[in-house]
Amino acid sequence: MDSQDRSDGFSKRFGYSSPIPEITVREDAPEELRFYVLSVVNDRLNLAPSWLRRVICGVLFKRPDPSNWSEFPNVWEEVQGYIYEAEWFKVYDIIEAIYHSLRITDPLSAKEFEALINEGFLQLGIGWKLEDGKIETRGEETFESAVKESSEKLSEKGLNTARTELKEAVLALSRRPEPNVRGTIHHAMAALECVTREVTGDRSKTLGDILKRHPDLLPKPLDEALAKMWGFASEYARHVREDRGVTREEAQLVLGIAASVAAYIADKFCSR
Repeated sequence: MDSQDRSDGFSKRFGYSSPIPEITVREDAPEELRFYVLSVVNDRLNLAPSWLRRVICGVLFKRPDPSNWSEFPNVWEEVQGYIYEAEWFKVYDIIEAIYHSLRITDPLSAKEFEALINEGFLQLGIGWKLEDGKIETRGEETFESAVKESSEKLSEKGLNTARTELKEAVLALSRRPEPNVRGTIHHAMAALECVTREVTGDRSKTLGDILKRHPDLLPKPLDEALAKMWGFASEYARHVREDRGVTREEAQLVLGIAASVAAYIADKFCSR
């Protein structure tokens, strides 16, 4: 039975599914994930252990054991040792490297690998996703929908600078081993600022000034809430304070709100 047949199991054929597990893992790569990566490469894609060893050793700066030459069990056991002993963030580096190696030689397998890995992330409650070969942060469904829909809306309206800032905000939150939470807030608010500058024509003003000059951008009292979020971003992200750090949850909250508001303003005021 080939990998395509196995991916079309009973539950998928008949439309059965369990509720999506909540995200419980971010700064970790649990043993279940490490096992799953090995399973996808060996069982689903039928790639040789020696192929995987080359990829992993390139990421970990290891020399393959020259005394191991038989695929099973020698090389396979060596590969498992590398995966299970790697630091958590290196596991995600390995996943990216596998994708990029596959894309060079077999783009269809790279696409299948991405889909399988994302299914594993979802089922294991892991807050990451593989997007075009890069591991990015994954939020709960409402957050993911807000960012995705906003990105599509900004692209549709030709607001590409704002869309790029939104993408940079996601990438900052995806940084390993520590997310760049201040960078996330900075880029999220910059995306929103780009949109408001475009729709108002005030291209030299800050978002805070634009909100004061154009109170009709948002219905009241949401305009006041956004102005306060701008103040939060300025105080806690744009200007570092020794007595107050910004959490990942706060950065994700700002990103989700900024994405939703940017899409709303672009849709309401941008004619393109």
